[in-house]
Amino acid sequence: MASLRSPSPPSDGYKRFSDDFANTSINNYGSNITNTRTGTDGGGDGGTLDMGSRSSLHTGLHMSEDEHWEMNYHEAAIYLEEGLNNEKFDSHPSSPEELPAYLRVHNPWYHGLDLLASLVLILLAFTEDPAVPTFELPVWAHGTIELMALTVIGIELHLKLKWIGWSTILKHKRTMIKGITLLIMVLEAVVVVCRQSSHFRVTRALRPIFLVDTRHCGGVRRFIRQILQSLPPIIDMLGLLMFFVATYSLLGYYLFSEHVDNGHFKTISDSFVSMFVLLTTANFPDVMMPSYAKSKWYALFFILYIITVLYVLMNLMLAVVYEAFTRIEREKCRALLLHRRRATRHAFRLLVSRRAPLAVRLRHFAGLVRRYAPRYSSLDVLLMFKQLNQSGSGGLSRAEFANVYEVFALRWAAQTTRAPWYARSKIEPLARAASALTRSPHFEHFIYALIVCNGIAMVARVLEAAGGLQDSARLLCASWDTWLFLSLFLLEACVRMLALGLGAYLESGWNVFDLSVTLLALMGAVLLSIAPKLFIVVIFRPLRLMRLYKLKKRYRDVFGTLVLLSPLMSSAGCVMLVMYYFFAIIGMELFASYDLKNCCINTTVEDFYKYSSNGSTTLGYYYLNNFENILTSGVTLFELTVVNNWFILMNAYASVAGQFTRLYFMVFYLFTMVVLTIVVASVLEAFRFRIQYKRSTTKRDEEKLLHEEVHTSWEEAQSLGASGDLAEELRPYLPPGIEVTFIGSRPRTKEVLQRRMYQTEIQKWLAEEDEIEGLPPSTTVTSSEDPLAPPLIHQPDNEPNHQVRAGYQL
Repeated sequence: MASLRSPSPPSDGYKRFSDDFANTSINNYGSNITNTRTGTDGGGDGGTLDMGSRSSLHTGLHMSEDEHWEMNYHEAAIYLEEGLNNEKFDSHPSSPEELPAYLRVHNPWYHGLDLLASLVLILLAFTEDPAVPTFELPVWAHGTIELMALTVIGIELHLKLKWIGWSTILKHKRTMIKGITLLIMVLEAVVVVCRQSSHFRVTRALRPIFLVDTRHCGGVRRFIRQILQSLPPIIDMLGLLMFFVATYSLLGYYLFSEHVDNGHFKTISDSFVSMFVLLTTANFPDVMMPSYAKSKWYALFFILYIITVLYVLMNLMLAVVYEAFTRIEREKCRALLLHRRRATRHAFRLLVSRRAPLAVRLRHFAGLVRRYAPRYSSLDVLLMFKQLNQSGSGGLSRAEFANVYEVFALRWAAQTTRAPWYARSKIEPLARAASALTRSPHFEHFIYALIVCNGIAMVARVLEAAGGLQDSARLLCASWDTWLFLSLFLLEACVRMLALGLGAYLESGWNVFDLSVTLLALMGAVLLSIAPKLFIVVIFRPLRLMRLYKLKKRYRDVFGTLVLLSPLMSSAGCVMLVMYYFFAIIGMELFASYDLKNCCINTTVEDFYKYSSNGSTTLGYYYLNNFENILTSGVTLFELTVVNNWFILMNAYASVAGQFTRLYFMVFYLFTMVVLTIVVASVLEAFRFRIQYKRSTTKRDEEKLLHEEVHTSWEEAQSLGASGDLAEELRPYLPPGIEVTFIGSRPRTKEVLQRRMYQTEIQKWLAEEDEIEGLPPSTTVTSSEDPLAPPLIHQPDNEPNHQVRAGYQL
């Protein structure tokens, strides 16, 4: 493959817009298209212009045709960005006054500043009372930092207000919640700075709202939205679950409160708490044994309860959530697809001309790409245009242009004679021998045998008697056999690099894993030789054994599912951290003042909190689970998430702070149960999706799905209208009289696979959307002989030509 790869798409297509705005007068923008939010039409004198629609960023100023087209490219690119980011079109800028604020808010530098301010607000919990001792700051310092961060966030809301207006903001729930939270926090921060002391500030728990609302946390917002959309069936099942918990609590109270002296069923509230904890099995069989000692038949009560609520209702809840999650995932795919299609329609009408109202020419497509993704080369523009133009008409119809997002994911490389990378180099004989060696099946067998021998050597070293931990660690990770196997693995990596070339070698995830693990193990062996007590490095050598899991198809499916799930798992992890932060702040405000050492006298958990300056008992370390600062609170909440003995902590705080504190721990358990249930449902859905995809798609089908082939030539580029700078930039890649073939590769993402799996549904969704909007059937555009002339339009027979054009006239 020749090295003609395209650069990756810009992380934010607004950077070019912002740069242009800095060098362009505000008077260069105007409007002619009716805006759906304001319902206004800009008017303007454009009767001499050869364009189908005028940009909504221009209001009738006298400009040249090229300047008008630049405005159209500009707005069309904004529409594509809004479609890509799933932003509503009612916030689209519609006047010169709105554009500066819009561009500044969408500036990548401001996105970074907004993210930084949000993170600073989150991290202030380390410095505020109760603070982590190492990071504690005086009140004036953290109060001032908080006000500065809130000011940055407030500026963004102010700029949004300037282009969106109050009417739209009041309809946008997330922005309204953010604005109200910001106002409350500013008032509280001012009070803290003025009083020079902190007060009860449970609203600090809402700080993650600002982080979640940043541009970089779009995946987190989508996951939270899925949680909210999945809540109705979850609430229904929780209602049923709580009904059985309450019913069994009532029955347990009447069965055991008088003749079983164990404290679990002394009152109705005690009975409910005991049965709620039993739902998590944390107090089983302790809660049953006093009753079981009284009569063996009482065991039936607890057995039936656990079977009903844990094995039936909890699994039924998972099934209901899984069904809801699968439906929501499909609906999300549909909504995103249709939203992007509407974005392409908005952009399409800005890129067509009066002479060709149903086709986007190469010149205008190049203008769009220059605005939307300025780092793409002219060759990329031509190849994307060719890939979209499946009809070969020389102009993109509305249906063809609707696939524009797909071609931006392609990375192009010229298809050459596939000569090896080492051709005509000094190391060609050596590289050719390495290539022949790696192609041999015996080479792979030898490498796997080496990995097995490495594992056997590690087991022998672990079983070998050693004088102490340092000697044992050295034998395991820095002995002669360690150096031997690591040297062989490093030699294997070098042979593969020599055969494939560095670029091709690093394209394989398993190759990257092997090389990384080998280098880490070598580094660990060196560090252990220098610092014998650095035991953490012993983990590196066994990691190479994971390569053996590649041999079994089931494990490959598991790893493939993990790759598909990695973005979702990252979002789920962020949601868990946000939830931990929320409950940690509330926990610190409620419980930070309580010392649990030697607490809970004459209670069932007294032994767990016994403390002596000479050392606590085996059970007496539970006083460390508290809310004295944000870090300790996080550890405490994680222990509550695991639900092993979580009721001990709940009972301790109920003893020292009051019975109503139990609500905090119960609510936290329910929140974690909901989130983790949805995470499990997402894992099941992803695994089912991958298995179905593998069964319905052959290797050949997948190869065709991930690769596109385009043939083009210099003469064809000229016939499509390539001239000026575009033609000059294409000339080095397209020799005259020679047809060149290019291969486009797209990443193997879940979104790409969904389009393959849902192709039948997608056709149905698109047909329903066309029927709802009353769109005409797709038209075919045929190029004329003159490359600079407008294409010939074949209209549907039942539709007069003037009616089609009327929709695009000024």
